Amino acid sequence: MYDYIKGEVTRITPEYIVLEQQGIGYQLNTPNPYAFHVNRDIVQVFTHLQVREDAHVLFGFTSLDERELFRKLIQVSGIGPKGALAIVGSGTPDALVAAIEGEDEKFLVKFPGVGKKTARQMILDLKGKLGQFLGQVDLKSAPDELPLFGVNPYQHELDEAVLALTALGYSEKELEKITKVLADDETLTTTESYMKQALKLLLKQQ
Repeated sequence: MYDYIKGEVTRITPEYIVLEQQGIGYQLNTPNPYAFHVNRDIVQVFTHLQVREDAHVLFGFTSLDERELFRKLIQVSGIGPKGALAIVGSGTPDALVAAIEGEDEKFLVKFPGVGKKTARQMILDLKGKLGQFLGQVDLKSAPDELPLFGVNPYQHELDEAVLALTALGYSEKELEKITKVLADDETLTTTESYMKQALKLLLKQQ
């Protein structure tokens, strides 16, 4: 029904953004809300509409490739929209494709909500069908900035990233393992960059 919406981002939360267009604020669930910024710039967000008995839910993506990968994933039995957002938000489509093509269940079960049965279903349903996403979907890179000496001046951004990861389905135990590593990484200065690095670390956990 909606291919994309152009408007201003007026609010960012750990789970969704609000995109205002002609006086209407559209709530869009996204893989990484912090890839967007609240300002008066007009942005184009590609959308997917999920129709349920109790609600119509809009999902928003920074590119067509993000959206199409999301649509491929939700077609797999056992993967809902929340799980698909977490996978898309990982920013590692090359690794995802390689895992599916190589039938690497061990890698796939690292995503929240993906067990062995779902991992096997992903391989059965998607093997040979994701080549178009190689090297195309990624979270936007954050600019490098020098942090202040001493304490982490970006603790607020780190806290926001942890909240967003929790919304994607990662457990408190999983996040505790990487929080100190993130806090000690002086190259991370924005919520978006914390999100990107955190997702990479989470996928490396055994």
